[in-house]
Amino acid sequence: MGERIVAIIPARMASSRYPGKPLAELLGRPMIEHVFHRVSRCMEAAEVYVATCDPEIKEVAEGFGANVIMTSNDHERASDRVAEAADNLQADIVVMVQGDEPMITPEMVSAAFVPMQDDRALTCVNLARRITSREQYLDPNTIKVVMDANCDALYFSRCPIPAIDPANIDRADVYKQVCVISFRGAFLREYARLAPTPLERAESIDMLRILEHGGRVRLIKTAIDTQAVDTPNDLRLVETLMKNDPLILHYGKQMTSNLSI
Repeated sequence: MGERIVAIIPARMASSRYPGKPLAELLGRPMIEHVFHRVSRCMEAAEVYVATCDPEIKEVAEGFGANVIMTSNDHERASDRVAEAADNLQADIVVMVQGDEPMITPEMVSAAFVPMQDDRALTCVNLARRITSREQYLDPNTIKVVMDANCDALYFSRCPIPAIDPANIDRADVYKQVCVISFRGAFLREYARLAPTPLERAESIDMLRILEHGGRVRLIKTAIDTQAVDTPNDLRLVETLMKNDPLILHYGKQMTSNLSI
C-alpha cells in the first residue's frame, strides 16, 4: 500500500509585507483559490487543506470548496501552522504549499514528494529554481539558497548569496527557494517541537531551524518558472503572467461557478 500524501496550504491575513494577500483578487478570484485548485490537480495527493487562523479566509475557502483547518494565531512560521494542522491527520508525507504561490503546478507538488518515496532517508525536500534576473537576486523577498554537491541545503538567506557580480547573473548558478516543501509526517511533528533558532529568527526563514539543529533539507531543482506574491506589485506581475496560463482552463469553470462568494 502506498504512502498517504496530504497537501496543506497555510494562509493568514496578517502578512507583514502584504496584509490580507491570500484574499487579494487575482484574475477575478481570491489568490488562495488559484493555489487550492492548482494543488488539488495533483492526483497523488489524497487531500488538500487550507490551514488558517482567520475566519475571513475560512469563510472564503469553504465557499470555493476547500477543507479548512483552523489553527492558532500565534504561529510566526508557516511550517508551524502546517504542523499543527497535520497533527490530527493521517499522512505519511505532508506537502506545504504557501498560499502566495498562485503559479504552482501539480507537477511541482509531485516533484517535492517523489524523492522521499525513492529515498527513505529524506525527511524534508524543498524545491529550488535558478535565478536569472538581477532584480530577484537583490530582492530580500526572494529567499536565496546555496547547496552542496549532493543538493542538500547549506544555507538560506534573504541576502544575495553566493556573492557574485549581479551583472553576471545570467551565467551564474544561483538559486531561489520555491515554497513547495515536503515533510515526512513524523519529522514534521519533531520539527514543531524544536526550539526556534537565532538564524531562523534573523532571516525569518523556516528551513534554517532544520539546518541549525543539524538536520538536512534536500533541494530539488525545478525548471518551472513561478512568481511568489509578496507585494501588490508582485500580484500585478503574476496577473499578467497567468492571463494565458493553460492550467486555468482546467479549473476556470469551477471557479466561475463559485461567484456567489
